[in-house]
Amino acid sequence: MRHTCRGTINLATANITVEDSCNFIISNGGAQTYHLKASSEVERQRWVTALELAKAKAVKMLAESDESGDEESVSQTDKTELQNTLRTLSSKVEDLSTCNDLIAKHGTALQRSLSELESLRLPAESNEKIKQVNERATLFRITSNAMINACRDFLMLAQTHSKKWQKSLQYERDQRIRLEETLEQLAKQHNHLERAFRGATVLPANTPGSAGSGKDQCCSGKGDMSDEDDENEFFDAPEIITMPENSGHKRTGSNISGASSDISLDEQYKHQLEETKKEKRTRIPYKPNYSLNLWSIMKNCIGKELSKIPMPVNFNEPLSMLQRLTEDLEYHELLDRAAKCENSLEQLCYVAAFTVSSYSTTVFRTSKPFNPLLGETFELDRLEENGYRSLCEQVSHHPPAAAHHAESKNGWTLRQEIKITSKFRGKYLSIMPLGSIHCIFHATGHHYTWKKVTTTVHNIIVGKLWIDQSGEIDIVNHKTGDKCNLKFAPYSYFSRDVARKVTGEVTDPSGKVHFALLGTWDEKMDCFKVQPVVGENGGDARQRGHEAEESRVMLWKRNPLPKNAENMYYFSELALTLNAWESGTAPTDSRLRPDQRLMENGRWDEANAEKQRLEEKQRLSRKKREAEAMKATEDGNEPVFHSFDGWRIAWCVSGSHSVFLYPLSLLGTPYDPYKALWFERKKDPVTKELTHIYRGGYWECKEKQDWTSCPDIF
Repeated sequence: MRHTCRGTINLATANITVEDSCNFIISNGGAQTYHLKASSEVERQRWVTALELAKAKAVKMLAESDESGDEESVSQTDKTELQNTLRTLSSKVEDLSTCNDLIAKHGTALQRSLSELESLRLPAESNEKIKQVNERATLFRITSNAMINACRDFLMLAQTHSKKWQKSLQYERDQRIRLEETLEQLAKQHNHLERAFRGATVLPANTPGSAGSGKDQCCSGKGDMSDEDDENEFFDAPEIITMPENSGHKRTGSNISGASSDISLDEQYKHQLEETKKEKRTRIPYKPNYSLNLWSIMKNCIGKELSKIPMPVNFNEPLSMLQRLTEDLEYHELLDRAAKCENSLEQLCYVAAFTVSSYSTTVFRTSKPFNPLLGETFELDRLEENGYRSLCEQVSHHPPAAAHHAESKNGWTLRQEIKITSKFRGKYLSIMPLGSIHCIFHATGHHYTWKKVTTTVHNIIVGKLWIDQSGEIDIVNHKTGDKCNLKFAPYSYFSRDVARKVTGEVTDPSGKVHFALLGTWDEKMDCFKVQPVVGENGGDARQRGHEAEESRVMLWKRNPLPKNAENMYYFSELALTLNAWESGTAPTDSRLRPDQRLMENGRWDEANAEKQRLEEKQRLSRKKREAEAMKATEDGNEPVFHSFDGWRIAWCVSGSHSVFLYPLSLLGTPYDPYKALWFERKKDPVTKELTHIYRGGYWECKEKQDWTSCPDIF
């Protein structure tokens, strides 16, 4: 269309995406996006079908116009870019023509001078030399003319074929986008059909004489479409792992006993008992190449919280989330340097660099860590080597939450509680960490807090996996009021900025900028001191730090990966040491988790079976705690809650005998009385948030080797 109204989206290049049962989105991949809502799922499907048919016609018309040479198929942006390119080429050819004219002019003058020399009475040898120079000058002029003609031919060829090249490129882009959208649509429709089929086949299976038929018949009306049931039920991952026949071991079954696993692990790591604690390993067994039916897993995960869906170890790396959380301390020296700063604004710059450095290990790490079991812990004692020690504990399972406490003899303490929420959207996976991170410096009492940004894993179904970080981080010094705002720029295909760019400003309580930060979250961060300059009206104006290169200071630079890191899950030097066996740790330590250890050694089939055993053991422990809590409330006067088909009935055992009916979506999951062992949940005095704070006692118990209070989770 040559003239369109504002906001018009060309159907031929439009993206039509189904969001849920009634909502769908139409966008052009740029600034125009429309969120539309239908009255019902049937009405939504009619609209989507009609739009897809119209889009197909538009694409067909576009192809016909391409064959006829219609120039309207190229977008205005592409036309402008093409015209600029041709204009640049034309100017360069004109410059070459000018040079050719000058060469011809000076060449003619040179030949004239040589001819005059030939007319003079010179020795025969000199005349021969003059003739050779004259011939070379003529050859040079002929060559330059040929070069100019070739450049002019190239320009004409580019003008002739550039349109075809542009259309071919746009066609390939559209084909890729349509393929991704089709895969997403197929995933959702296939999932919907499977649920509908299971819901239709459940009803005949319930016979009046079957045990628990009343509850089953009531639940079967909802089938598998209940999101509330999905929130509270936990199922084993389907057995879809395909192992090579020559792998050297067979699956032992999902009912593998804990004793047999412990025996095999003890035999395998018996030689590690004699290793000293200070020895750090520099490699792990290479990642095996096992086949996996990815589609059979991901088709059931669209729009769901992935932390509630058991996954086979094929998606994992041999580290737990607690160990990944500890990796934030890889560049602890930034906090050591910050603790020595006398200026609070300079200290804030190092804290900001430490915040960015925690994402550097994620650039190639596309595998997910193991979800920790409830009560699982991980310690990292580097007090002698690096001056700090760290402790993590899984304090909640649904929602998954981990508490972390690290203290350093160099004058700082780091603590955090992170809840991980994730959603699979068909083409990408969004991971949203919730919770605040605290950093306290002992000498000055400066207390900093900040939150993490969103992590996005792209190309889940099609293409190579890659990770991006996007969002903003506000680091606040609660004692002085200083702030630092960091902006993580999301990746854009059309952006000319460097990829993974991070910018920031450090301001005092009045809002005046003192430092500017610039870098990337996977490579390095630089700091620039902002100097005030005189403005046009005599007032103070702000000079950006990147305009004064002499003030550049490199705050942080990423350490290189170890050799052959691509075969070892792209682990850093610190990550390679985290799962190494250490003596004296708590029996709940992640290093002792059997399925994680089996996976690290390439025994993935056994690791999947062991993972199912651990998850089943965790479910039984949770149900036992809930039953004990229910019994305790029944013995008193507290209300008793029972779940029934998406609703919860509450009544008082004594007193008014009142009966109430509540939806589960309002009351949440059944009450779980679990309390963390090393962390205490209380109100944070700074952020006023309920969070888990280290209560102490772990390192004292380790020194005494008194682990009687630790639960049996493995």
